Amino acid sequence: MTDFQATKALFALPEGVTYLDGNSLGPLPKAAPDRTARAMTGEWGEMLITGWNRAGWMDQPAKLGDRIGRLIGAPEGTTVLGDTLSIKVHQALAAALALRPERRVILSDSGNFPSDLYMAQGLIEQLGRGHELRVVAPEEVEAAIDDDVAVMMITEVDYRTGRRHDMPALIAKAHEVGALAIWDLAHSAGAVDVDVAAADTDFAVGCTYKFLNGGPGAPAFIHVAPRLIDEVQPALSGWLGHAEPFAFEPGYRPGPAIARMRVGTPPVLAMAALDAALDIWDRVDIGDLRAASLALSDRFIAGVKAACPGLELATPRAHAQRGSQVSFRHPQGYAVMQALIAQGVIGDFRAPDILRFGITPLYLDEADIDRAVEVLATILRKGSWDRPEFHARAAVT
Repeated sequence: MTDFQATKALFALPEGVTYLDGNSLGPLPKAAPDRTARAMTGEWGEMLITGWNRAGWMDQPAKLGDRIGRLIGAPEGTTVLGDTLSIKVHQALAAALALRPERRVILSDSGNFPSDLYMAQGLIEQLGRGHELRVVAPEEVEAAIDDDVAVMMITEVDYRTGRRHDMPALIAKAHEVGALAIWDLAHSAGAVDVDVAAADTDFAVGCTYKFLNGGPGAPAFIHVAPRLIDEVQPALSGWLGHAEPFAFEPGYRPGPAIARMRVGTPPVLAMAALDAALDIWDRVDIGDLRAASLALSDRFIAGVKAACPGLELATPRAHAQRGSQVSFRHPQGYAVMQALIAQGVIGDFRAPDILRFGITPLYLDEADIDRAVEVLATILRKGSWDRPEFHARAAVT
């Protein structure tokens, strides 16, 4: 059994703060500052450019990719780290469309994160071959999978409501009609039980700064199914995805297997922090994590329902349809969230009216959940959210 009190002790959580925003940015692992400092002074400072070889910087994208791969059910050597999630979405989508040249439809849903949709829109314009981005309601995705679809691009857990798609079923349906599937795990990796191999997914992408706790701007990852990787031709053919980067050839030759999905120079200092964060996962059983997440979520939902009648639950109650966040609707959701944050209960807001709360058992327990309910209920009962400073919109919500 995973000892979640022990994992909580591995995070630097500010005194008096109940942190329910790990679905947006995970907190600082206590080991990360020393690990990053070692990379800065002991490696960069002492080794200078020789650190690429002596400290193994060049190999880190593959090594960290495999560590993440173990959390998402990916076989060794099929996941690599680097760049941003938007870049990885672009890579996966361009590669998938090239594998289905006779089809023109990209299927997604209205609960997908806008950046994924933006990547699709931009790629369609660049290709200029008449592709269509077809966006349907989340509950209509399965019915919309037909013979016209080239690629289904879905974020498993809706970033606003926390609704979880049945991705294995959707992937199976996509394969039945000859379509490929891209599975965005931004709100899944480190949050729910994921098995990309069992689901027979084609491409999976995700970020590492949310539930994986890699730090602000931590690099993203991409997984490609072993049966496809030798066919994939990267549209973003960066020099580190070349078969021999240091041959400096004028023409591109894709690297072997997943290495071809590398693009630019890896962020060494960010990888050091992520490496420290992933050490915590060596202590965690994903099944235990999922069970604890659902129990804490149920407790939070029940507490809010009893104490905060003015809030509307936006997250499905059924466990199979829920990720690791709980969302509520309130017409003044932004101001309510700012009042909560001022009281040391940190969640976040998503337009137009969603209060989001990440449920992360690595560092949250029942006492944290109960405190969050109590503070939220007091704010709503007293109307203390209705102050000018809580209505003033900041750049990040």
